[in-house]
Amino acid sequence: MNAYKTYITIADPKELVLSDLPFKAGQRVEVIILTEDNQKVTLAEELKKLFQEIQAIHANNSFTDEEIAA
Repeated sequence: MNAYKTYITIADPKELVLSDLPFKAGQRVEVIILTEDNQKVTLAEELKKLFQEIQAIHANNSFTDEEIAA
């Protein structure tokens, strides 16, 4: 058995697209899907969401430079 490894980012959770694969037409392959448990990505997404929430809260009540410095 030969192994081929590639990485993709899911754009649509209802669809997985693999392209430019090194296999012949009609060749039978086994597909195993593993996800990365990347804590940094999760934390970055949560931080981005928090920043968006903060911006939404203060959209009409912006901070002054003095408040930011404090």
